[in-house]
Order: sequence, then C-alpha cells, then structure tokens
Amino acid sequence: MSGPANTRGGAAVGLLTELDGVEAASVIYLRLWSDGPDGQAMLWSDLSRTLGRDRGRRTLQAFEQLCALCARHGRRPLMRHSVECKCLGADEACFANFVALAATGAQEDAMLIATLLVRADVAPQITSLAANFGLGLQQMRPAAPRDLDLSRPQAATLH
Repeated sequence: MSGPANTRGGAAVGLLTELDGVEAASVIYLRLWSDGPDGQAMLWSDLSRTLGRDRGRRTLQAFEQLCALCARHGRRPLMRHSVECKCLGADEACFANFVALAATGAQEDAMLIATLLVRADVAPQITSLAANFGLGLQQMRPAAPRDLDLSRPQAATLH
C-alpha cells in the first residue's frame, strides 16, 4: 500500500478526454470551483456565456449547493487534480459518474454513489442537486468547458 488512505481518491484512473461532455464538464467545474474566487468566476462566466444568465445562474446555484453539502457532509474531502491536468482522479471519476447518472434519471444508481460521497441522510439532497446541475450541463454545447483558458498557476492540487 503506498501513501496514506486519504490520498487514494487522487490516483489517476484515466484521462479527461475519455469522458463525455457532462462528465468532463463536471470534473473541470469541480476543479475550477475548488481553486477559489478566480476559478469560480471562470465557472460563472462559462455557464452564463453558454446557457444564458438565468439558466446559467440556476445551474451554478445547484452546483454551489452540491459542493457545499459535499464539503460539509462528505465522508472525506474529494481529491482533485489541477484544472489543466489531463489525468482523471478516482474521486473525480466518481463525481463525474454521479452527476451523469443523476442527470439521466438513474436515481437509484446516483443515490448509491451519493452514499459514497456523503452521509446517507444527505444523499437524496445532493442527488437532486446533481440532477439539476447535470441537466444544465446537458444543454451546453459539448465542448464548452474545454474552451476555457486554463493556463494559470495552481496550488494545493495533485498535479
């Protein structure tokens, strides 16, 4: 066994390019959000540009609440890679799969994954938020998050 148990979620399990649009967007947006105010501003700019202000705001609000609940009630902090990293971490893959399942109406499967992320009593709430967020992502043109200029210094990330 290499490294402490809490770093396993950062192990590379694939590449971002292997994900579909909703999954890739959810990972990129999670990374941006986790980077703080500058990343969050980029996220809002992208959502409002591609979805319009109203739909973009609703999508962002669902995502903000989803992230806040995951942070507050998470089983452990989600590990992530830097925004420009091409790797896909294990926690990121789990999050992407969760959002995609919730958005496509696979509620039972999404709820099961939600219980891996947060306490069981919070799982229904984050599943609903993930569905709202994922539905917003489905309305974006497929490559939107990949159009962002992600070349900037990063801190506190794996790669």
